[in-house]
Amino acid sequence: MSTANHPSSDQTYDALLFVSFGGPESREDVLPFLENVTRGRNVPRERLLEVAEHYYHFGGASPINAQNRELIAALEKMLAEEGPPLPIYFGNRNWAPYLKDTVAQMAADGVRRALAFCTSAYSSYSGCRQYRENIAAAQAEVSPQAPTIDKLRVFFNHPLFIEASVDRVACAIAELPAAEQATAPILFTAHSIPGSMASNCRYEAQLKNTAALVAERLPGHAWQLVYQSRSGPPTQPWLEPDICDAVRTLAGQGAKSVVIAPIGFLSDHLEVLYDLDVEARAVTDELGIPMARAATVGVHPAFVRMIRELILERTEPTAPRRAIGELPPVVDVCPVDCCLLGGRPAVS
Repeated sequence: MSTANHPSSDQTYDALLFVSFGGPESREDVLPFLENVTRGRNVPRERLLEVAEHYYHFGGASPINAQNRELIAALEKMLAEEGPPLPIYFGNRNWAPYLKDTVAQMAADGVRRALAFCTSAYSSYSGCRQYRENIAAAQAEVSPQAPTIDKLRVFFNHPLFIEASVDRVACAIAELPAAEQATAPILFTAHSIPGSMASNCRYEAQLKNTAALVAERLPGHAWQLVYQSRSGPPTQPWLEPDICDAVRTLAGQGAKSVVIAPIGFLSDHLEVLYDLDVEARAVTDELGIPMARAATVGVHPAFVRMIRELILERTEPTAPRRAIGELPPVVDVCPVDCCLLGGRPAVS
């Protein structure tokens, strides 16, 4: 059996596995979910309870599973209409539907070879390698009946991802007062990771590439890449600057408004809602400057079409591997030393 790291040379696939992080869907799920996320990481109970309050602020349910199901439905419709007609299975890393259960169901249904789409556009341990490890672990648990599963590449510089992101940011700009729309600064945000993890991957470089590609299509707006959702002890270096610190700096420099664009995320899940719509907005309200928060790509038609193009790269030998900007498209098979774990986020 090939693992998630070694695609087969036979490009015939009979299913798509949609893999995501997972999230609680009720108040009672919150602490068990957070315990799953942090298992083996020695996270203080006080930190879990603190993060749990973020979920309770929204009734205890994360919107991530519902948003993923909406994206799956949009992709199913496109594949049914335009092909390839692959059934889609949904499995999560940290909550139901669990990845191991989904892979077992695929085996029971007779799936022998599948592609995997993971809900992360960038290369890092948490965003790519760990998903490959999760898939391999699920295969091992179901073995020997488990299907071969080949992960689709990361897509930070795919032109359709950029197109969808530009449209989302442009819509946010249009929400600002008319006098601010031509020049409002843009803060592109992504999940912070420990510096030790960042040094072992191209996460920062890819994020900067994506931000630059989006910004150049929106001329007149100064921009900066910033981070959110950091965790871990204060003594441990993480990627900076923090979104709230960056907003305060902009205001000190005379900015009259700000656009916040969460290009590091694919859906408006809880981290986006809490860290930006609650915490960052509290800062802009305190400073008295208008804030417009761009939506994530979600089910934008260009993004749905991008996923189909990634599938075609692996099923059609002549399909192009599209990428724009200064970085090439990421390879399908990662080197053995790619995105090694030099530190990991605890919980956010």
